[in-house]
Amino acid sequence: MPRTHLLINHPKFPSPLKRSLAKRGIVLVENNWQPDTALLRRTLACVVGFDVKNIKHPLRALAWKRHLSRYGVPVFSWNRDAPYHNNLPAWRLSLFDRLRPIDIYATHSLIDTRWRFAEMVHYLPNAADTTAYNLRGEPEAVLPRLRDSAQYRWDVSFFGTLLDKPHKEVVTRQMFFGALASRLDALCIRYRFADTARTPMSVTEQVELVQTSRINLNFGAYCDYCAERTYPPAGLPERCFGIPACGGFLLTDRRVHTADSFEIGQHLNDFGDVDECVEKIRHYLDDFGLSRDLAEAGWRHVMRHHTYANRAETMHKAWLDWHGGRASPLQMA
Repeated sequence: MPRTHLLINHPKFPSPLKRSLAKRGIVLVENNWQPDTALLRRTLACVVGFDVKNIKHPLRALAWKRHLSRYGVPVFSWNRDAPYHNNLPAWRLSLFDRLRPIDIYATHSLIDTRWRFAEMVHYLPNAADTTAYNLRGEPEAVLPRLRDSAQYRWDVSFFGTLLDKPHKEVVTRQMFFGALASRLDALCIRYRFADTARTPMSVTEQVELVQTSRINLNFGAYCDYCAERTYPPAGLPERCFGIPACGGFLLTDRRVHTADSFEIGQHLNDFGDVDECVEKIRHYLDDFGLSRDLAEAGWRHVMRHHTYANRAETMHKAWLDWHGGRASPLQMA
């Protein structure tokens, strides 16, 4: 009997990924913890969250894995917050690792090698939701328009959480943008740092800001909190894929896995501290054509390799390989 169904017992599993999996002919069955035998025999895999709930109840998670294994169904989990889970006590993570109640563990960061959590580990970065973050028009029309320097309102921009009150997950980001704003003011460089926690922005407004900013910044992510020992930061947040998908030029803080997903200096560029950020801002403002060359190369690269359709293909192959016995203990997406 062909395995065409996917159990998704994960309320935060990305919607664009679900749509991409459905387009591959996979039948999605959500929030079903009591699947009958007929369904299990048609099930390709079961998706669960890699979260505090599972880690704090490893025996329950292990019992679920053992139940599914009787029907040949692997348990799959995608950790897009690594190494944020390091906030949990080490003994909990060690116990979860020893029990291994997951068959296939996908993560956007492989920097922490103390725990594997599963026999099969995949590097699987975030992606661009191109149904929302895109050029908003045909490339032949939009990309030439974005080479017109006169249509830009801002030299530098950022949108994301910048809370007024110090917040443990974003305090480093607050400090960085406070220092950067002072430096840019002194240079008379136009910038907009939009605090979407205080004033939410629609996707349309976000895309408009990207396409009217010569340089789009990324700095920090929630997953970096309490991960100082992994500095420089590791996993790439979604904005690192969404900004190029909109045709924007991305300048990001230095992150370990950037080179696993992009060619630095060809698709985007990065910086290590405020001084280097200011230096590169000035460089790309002086050479606007170069920034557009990188932006266009980054757009092509993301559309070819870093959409949710690409991630769905990788996951589907991993599940099929698991059933076919072709999977090695460690695979890189």
